[in-house]
Amino acid sequence: MSLTGQILIALLLDALIGDPRRLPHPVRLIGRLALRLEPLCRRILPERPAGVCTVLLVLTVTCLSGWVLIRAAGMVHPLAGEATAVFLLYTCFAARDLLDHGNRVAAALAANDLAGARRAVGMIVGRDTAELDRAGVVRACVESVAENTVDGVTAPLFWAVLAGPVGVLGYKAASTMDSLFGYRNERYRLFGWAPARLDDLLNWLPARLTGVLLAAAALILNLRPRAAWRIFRRDRFKHASPNSGHAEAAAAGALGIRLGGPSRYGDRLVDKPLIGDDGMVPDSVHIAQINRLMVTAALLAAALFLGLRLVVVRVLG
Repeated sequence: MSLTGQILIALLLDALIGDPRRLPHPVRLIGRLALRLEPLCRRILPERPAGVCTVLLVLTVTCLSGWVLIRAAGMVHPLAGEATAVFLLYTCFAARDLLDHGNRVAAALAANDLAGARRAVGMIVGRDTAELDRAGVVRACVESVAENTVDGVTAPLFWAVLAGPVGVLGYKAASTMDSLFGYRNERYRLFGWAPARLDDLLNWLPARLTGVLLAAAALILNLRPRAAWRIFRRDRFKHASPNSGHAEAAAAGALGIRLGGPSRYGDRLVDKPLIGDDGMVPDSVHIAQINRLMVTAALLAAALFLGLRLVVVRVLG
């Protein structure tokens, strides 16, 4: 089976089943490995080199393990090797999981269960949600779905097409280490430098492409494509992260709402830059719209990346 076929089957499995919670998940195993290696590397190296060492070890073990698994399964039977490759690809995509989380928040809001909506959105955001009002819950959900469209959908697709199952496992390893160590607090300011910079590098192009794809999705869905493009160009660099603002800016324009503003993280109040125009008050309809945008952008990304791969393969013979 071609890599294109493997990716299409993996995307279909993600759409039909979602996160395989009852099976060993590579991302969870990667997280455990990284947390085990952190204290070991800290004991033998200064903080920043320890972070670099952890990154190199986790990437090596992850990619080598993926390659060995596929190769060993293929030695048992060619179909087993194909199935293993498809499974590893499937675990790297999270469109269905994002969709389900967004729908849970929307369902709670539709039932006027603000406490339930706060709990549901708390599953996908890092900020405190206990005191969020209805608009704040929607804003947090939209921001999370937009940002995670890159990490969970378009970037894994990009790296799967470019580097296959082993390559996308390496991408997920980098993303997982960034989520574990990429903080600017006292503990991880130096140690987390390498994971954060690697994640920034690997997401640089996918994040920017995602902003464009979300604007295109807004056109297809008859939302606000001109505003999506205008605010994408105007506000995408306002975010503290070099990559997170692109999808959020396009989403804010497409939905006609403003994102950002003050958010509480523990005992810290972070005043994020405002992204988008001061338009409608965020409500549950905007969760439905961001979900549709995410799914449409995912389909566009698959068509674009796999189409370009087909052209390159044909040209190179």
